Amino acid sequence: MRRLLAVAVAGAFFLPLYLVVANVFKHGPDITAAPAALPIPPTLDNLVQALTRPDGLFWNGLINSVSVTLLSIVILTVVSAMLGHYICRTPSRVARAILLVLLAGLMIPPQVILVPVTQVLNLTHLMGTISGLVLFNVGYYVPFGVFVFSGFIRAIPVELEEAAAMDGSGKFGTFWRVVFPLLRPATASVLIFLGVWIWNDFLNPLIILGPAGGTTVTVGVYRALGQYQRDYGGMFGLMVLSALPILIFYLALQKHFVKGLTGGAVKG
Repeated sequence: MRRLLAVAVAGAFFLPLYLVVANVFKHGPDITAAPAALPIPPTLDNLVQALTRPDGLFWNGLINSVSVTLLSIVILTVVSAMLGHYICRTPSRVARAILLVLLAGLMIPPQVILVPVTQVLNLTHLMGTISGLVLFNVGYYVPFGVFVFSGFIRAIPVELEEAAAMDGSGKFGTFWRVVFPLLRPATASVLIFLGVWIWNDFLNPLIILGPAGGTTVTVGVYRALGQYQRDYGGMFGLMVLSALPILIFYLALQKHFVKGLTGGAVKG
């Protein structure tokens, strides 16, 4: 019974992936006629079409997505690690209050705060800009980063920092030279989680960037939909191409992924 259930669950997750991979190598009429059939004969026309669109939809979206994701996760990693270290190493009511506020932020969906966020971005003239979207990502996802780093920092002996302080290292130098190198697994987990979430985000780039601010790869798939026509081949091509960069990014960091999630939970 368990094996049948496992096969059914695996099939449910595999079916959408199969449809995307199979249909990206089909001609347009074959997709609508038999979407679940194998791509016989296969073709690369859909990928070539997505890469050579006259409007440059994929390339513009790729540049914006890489810029937003890279800037966001770098800033988030630095801010989350430093704030998590401050909270763990500062036994005060202020640190506890900050931690409670951050944990409360984990329970707020981004759709709830999107309207006030757009109003703030309008007042600061950041609406429709990459900087505004990056600032929103940093503000919204920093609680998750602090949560992961805090659990891992508690597993690092305080004696290491005390020994560095006795050697004349300041707090800032101690953090970057002693503590942060030990946070490599946690850093990989934060980078993977936040990188995937920010890369796949659709609603926030659609609203914050707007038509004038450009598009990301996820918004580009949506904008590839015509009001009166559907180019399914081109859509599947955009979907596959938009997923490849973040898939490569995950494979590059996967060896630290599970270690970073469990390291802070089983120690300290």
